[in-house]
Amino acid sequence: MTQSFTILPSPVGALTLVASDDALHAVLWEDDDPARVRTGAVTRADDHPVLRETVAQLQAYFAGRLRVFDLPLGFVGTDFQKAVWAGLLAIPYGETRSYGALAATIGRPGASRAVGAANGRNPISIIAPCHRVVGASGALTGFAGGLAVKERLLRLERGGVALL
Repeated sequence: MTQSFTILPSPVGALTLVASDDALHAVLWEDDDPARVRTGAVTRADDHPVLRETVAQLQAYFAGRLRVFDLPLGFVGTDFQKAVWAGLLAIPYGETRSYGALAATIGRPGASRAVGAANGRNPISIIAPCHRVVGASGALTGFAGGLAVKERLLRLERGGVALL
């Protein structure tokens, strides 16, 4: 599969966006561990239609004007990971869920640790909102973009100041 990328300078750092011809496959953080999400060979293509639309929607999100993304997503992972990532897409803007609640949502109660591991490998950060998953006590827990960024994204969604 041929993949293209572009880099979006954003208020939470430079984001590398990766897409195939017809779907977004990754939103990667500036200091992302290359082993967290494997993309294979990619070619820079700033004019790629899926990437251009992703840039536009992320900019609207950071400006506080977009609550629901409408992009073709191409998750690559195990069936369990895909179920977790689909569960992320169901968490409403401005709300959070615990790992246990997410596990129950996907029909796997008791699998909160496995849900946490799959959440940590979410390839499409922000758009598949892994930042909306918190610990059972409501405490912020691991996030590939860092806990400070997780807090900023949640504050934005809870009516805080736009990030742009």
